[in-house]
Amino acid sequence: MSAAYQGGPHELGQNFLVASSVIGTITDLVARTSGPIVELAAGDGALTVPLSRSGRPITAVELDPKRARRLQRRVTSNVTIVHADLLRFRLPQHPHVVVANLPFHLTTSSLKRLLPARGWQSAILLMQWEVARRRAGVGGATLLTAQWWPWYEFRLHSRVPARAFRPVPAVDGGLLTMTRRAHPLVTERAAYQRFVRDVFTGPGRGVHDVLRRTGHIDRAALRKWLQKHQVSPHALPKDLDAQHWASLWRQTSRATS
Repeated sequence: MSAAYQGGPHELGQNFLVASSVIGTITDLVARTSGPIVELAAGDGALTVPLSRSGRPITAVELDPKRARRLQRRVTSNVTIVHADLLRFRLPQHPHVVVANLPFHLTTSSLKRLLPARGWQSAILLMQWEVARRRAGVGGATLLTAQWWPWYEFRLHSRVPARAFRPVPAVDGGLLTMTRRAHPLVTERAAYQRFVRDVFTGPGRGVHDVLRRTGHIDRAALRKWLQKHQVSPHALPKDLDAQHWASLWRQTSRATS
């Protein structure tokens, strides 16, 4: 979608937040952070206006030009309204906090744009419930989460009922927080992420089988690693947590160095 798009809320995929309790929860989470705020998909300002009362600099990004103009008339001088596509908006390089009620159909593409960005320190994101659960590793991690765990902590904060939005979506929302780690668990991002992809997509019935077939680690070292970390040979890649992945990467890196 381009910034020139003139469609209505359904065409824009927007579900506007109307529940004051959820707005209050997000405002409280943002209050625990510091620095400038970038709000994506600002809509009618359900979050922008209460957040502006903090006095912190806010850049609110909104695709719908009419809503952007209306919101500009409602906000105080510490808020800058930008008419832009959230997938094309260039995030600041300086430290900041990201807040968003993401259009549900853009959740994954928004995260893929956000995760490699360098400036933001914390993100408070409202998204589709099942996506929020997967990103937080609840019930098993996804490839995307495992690839970024060494650099970010993902936390599922709460479930947000569909009735908290207008129009009411077919599914509930989920409130996810992402925090950049002060000290990454891994330093070699590209190589690590290729390794995680190889393990997730490699042939085999469990971590032991996949790693043995990919050739990243020899059998003795793998058996020792599994025993040390109390991981079943039959565990699936989704069953490993952030510490497991970082430790396994270090083990395989030593084996190939």
